[in-house]
Amino acid sequence: MHTHTHRTTRRAAALVLALTTGLTLAACGSDDSDADASPSATHTDADGQVHNDADVAFATEMIPHHAQAVQMVAMTRGRPLDPAVRRLAEDIRAAQTPEIETMVDWLTAWGEDVPATSMDHAHAGHGSDGMDGMDMSGTDGMDDMPGMMSTEEMQDLSDASDDAFQDMWLRMMIEHHEGAIEMAGTESEDGVYDDALALADSIATSQQREIDTMQGLLD
Repeated sequence: MHTHTHRTTRRAAALVLALTTGLTLAACGSDDSDADASPSATHTDADGQVHNDADVAFATEMIPHHAQAVQMVAMTRGRPLDPAVRRLAEDIRAAQTPEIETMVDWLTAWGEDVPATSMDHAHAGHGSDGMDGMDMSGTDGMDDMPGMMSTEEMQDLSDASDDAFQDMWLRMMIEHHEGAIEMAGTESEDGVYDDALALADSIATSQQREIDTMQGLLD
């Protein structure tokens, strides 16, 4: 799968920050528009590769889904966590941030809108590698995505006591991962773009492994 390895961590962090600051989705559309789209409608790219509407939907929906997971990782900062949970949170951030960049690149190359922000805003480099100032309202309108946490659930996690936070975070992240695996399965069934199919397979495999780890941490 092609990725742009020359991009910096700062650009990735700025992009994720922009995606999780409560801006409305520009590309997800309504339930009606999703129903009207045909996942099998194909488009030939300038390089000869083919993608379809299912590939567009996969990237458009997985970007904010991943961004919420990265937001949940940011919420672990300053919390007393077991070392294994701390490592897991960092693994999630390290995996999903570049995946967001990859999917943004696809949508940009396809002439599709990037959800929640524009590339110009993402490239502006405002903010830092941190996630301070995130708006919990960023999940509004996305609750119908599999595994997506509501605004209220995210606020509950933010407000949780230190004693309750770790188990709550693990249970929420398990649900979040299960949703991502469901979305990846839809892409595997309906998509045609080779890189998107490869990413869907990688998400399903890696996030199931992380689910197994998290379930073990809860036992």
